Amino acid sequence: MGEIEINHVKPEPELNGFLIQNGDIHSSYLGPPGWDDLPGICESEDNEIIDALSTVQSSSSEIIQTSVEDTTLSVPSICPAPLCRQFWKAGNYEDAPDSRSKAQNSKNYLHVHPKFLHSNATSHKWAFGAIAELLDNAIDEIQNGASYVIVDKIANPRDGTPALLTQDDGGGMDPEAMRRCMSFGFSDKKSKSAIGRYGNGFKTSTMRLGADVIVFSRHFNNRTLTQSIGLLSYTYLSRTGLDRIVVPMVDYEYNMSTDTFNPLYRHGEEYFKSNLSIILQWSPYQTDAKLMKQFDDIGPHGTKVIIFNLWFTDDGTLEFDFESNPEDIRLRNSENTKKINSKMLISEEHIGNQYRFSLRVYLSILYLRIPQNFCIILRGKVVEHHSIAHGLKYPEFIMYRPSTGGTKEEVLTTIGFLKEAPDVNIHGFNVYHKNRLILPFWHVVSYLDSRGRGVVGVLEANFVEPTHNKQDFERTSLFQKLETRLKEMTWEYWDHHCGLIGYQVKKKAPAPVPSANSLYVSPNDARLQPISVDKSSKVSGSPVGQAHPVFSLPAGDLLAARSGIQQCGTKRTQDDLLSSLGRGRRQSRVEPAHSAGRFMEIQPVIHAAAPLGQQEAKVLRQEHRKLRERCLEYEKSEEELKCKASRLRMELEEAQQEYQRMLTELRSLEVFKPENNVSKCCQIILL
Repeated sequence: MGEIEINHVKPEPELNGFLIQNGDIHSSYLGPPGWDDLPGICESEDNEIIDALSTVQSSSSEIIQTSVEDTTLSVPSICPAPLCRQFWKAGNYEDAPDSRSKAQNSKNYLHVHPKFLHSNATSHKWAFGAIAELLDNAIDEIQNGASYVIVDKIANPRDGTPALLTQDDGGGMDPEAMRRCMSFGFSDKKSKSAIGRYGNGFKTSTMRLGADVIVFSRHFNNRTLTQSIGLLSYTYLSRTGLDRIVVPMVDYEYNMSTDTFNPLYRHGEEYFKSNLSIILQWSPYQTDAKLMKQFDDIGPHGTKVIIFNLWFTDDGTLEFDFESNPEDIRLRNSENTKKINSKMLISEEHIGNQYRFSLRVYLSILYLRIPQNFCIILRGKVVEHHSIAHGLKYPEFIMYRPSTGGTKEEVLTTIGFLKEAPDVNIHGFNVYHKNRLILPFWHVVSYLDSRGRGVVGVLEANFVEPTHNKQDFERTSLFQKLETRLKEMTWEYWDHHCGLIGYQVKKKAPAPVPSANSLYVSPNDARLQPISVDKSSKVSGSPVGQAHPVFSLPAGDLLAARSGIQQCGTKRTQDDLLSSLGRGRRQSRVEPAHSAGRFMEIQPVIHAAAPLGQQEAKVLRQEHRKLRERCLEYEKSEEELKCKASRLRMELEEAQQEYQRMLTELRSLEVFKPENNVSKCCQIILL
């Protein structure tokens, strides 16, 4: 059994094993516009690609066995490993000059070197951020019927090493969509609510988690059922010394008459065999049968992504910890092993700290809302969704209206204390974008002096754009204005509510009183005479020398009350003014007439005005609390109605499926033709 020999033929406009160049998919390297008219250019470039693929085949040291009769391919069980297992050092490999494509020094064209896969993946500093990118694709498939996404650890069948699995039951990808997914800059997501946008997340996330990834996808459309397999392997590209990115792919189409999936020879049988041999040689599955078996649990539609050759840390251990918790995936962190005292234990175990190391905790807050009929399953157990806003005490709701250049935006911000405050040293804002968490517990102020300690906020900011790795926002003027406003919200909330959790309210220093020598006005000056109002509401001047009940309210208190209303925007109204005035009334006393030159004296309209103002403020607070509770009840009712509607839709779909199943069984009994499970599934879809 020798090495397979492939007699390459001139390709059609696309290749099964396509090459990526300038972010586009190319089967031949296209020159500038107008080169298509030059004789021999296209043919020579096609031949160069054929030479590149043949070089890969000839430079491989493993023996590939093939049986033409049953098209079953197999390779030895040696599992190729990347040149370097540490991610941050994996880009420092030397090219093999003898293994490079002959096309390198022949024509003037641009192409993407395999090292770009590594440099592109370095945008993910945090491994959990890369996993979140893969889950975003599943969340975007909810509109296509996805009801779950699985994240789990599996064993590489070749060597038993851990591999990472993500799988959903969404619409899947047809062959063309698979090619766009494996390329750069292509995105089929046109919905405004879709999280994915740039067409780069799959490549950056998978290459950040491991050196190699294999994708299985099944798709049904226009009465056609297809399944595709693609391999993006940094190990394959680096070990063979290729100077461009080559992605082998194979496609199959279901034949109802034969009840089998037949290969799609889109560009010839030889190309199909060439790509299949590369996949079998460099993937975890060394036979065609094992490769096809991966579709057994996908169903009529869905996608499975397996990332293998996972990266190591600098000390030579796996970056992921699969052993410490069988229901979780954790990041190895040396700081967690340090001893901590009992006072720090509450903060260390809080969700605000645990999300950095626990994937289960991070996924519980990753999305602001999750439909009732969708679930995230991590290592066999459903992840329970956690709402940060619902876990706050003394919450307030502030409407923020950013200036977005004509369009009216309203962002509802929920702010409050953590339930564990003041025992936890956790604070900051959780900023979402299109339902996806971008900045968790973002520190907008300095917490060195305890001002703002324990204050947490939640908002969905769709008016600013996230960065490509979805772990930060673009630093635009809109974002800077948002940051400034969140600082004001934090300080403002703290100053008014810190006493509720045991902190001492810092009283503002009273306004300085001018000395008699520097500023003195005669007590007989008519402008400073107290004003008295009788029951008939007639205004008259008071005789000099007569004592009156006077409220000594420095001008600074009144200005502070007014400025507080201006800074709060729509959050604080009469409540703050009455509270501030109430503080001034509590300083009331009977002043003799000779003190009129030192204070601005305000005679009350009615002697009972002070307790009446305090009572009004108390009533306003109670009314605000009632309205807030009603708002929360309405939100809860809305969620329950949405869940009920989703549940009814699911029941309707199940009833329709049951009807189709029974109808199919009835027809099968009529013709007495036995059918296996795949045939039944496909006939149900076709009906």
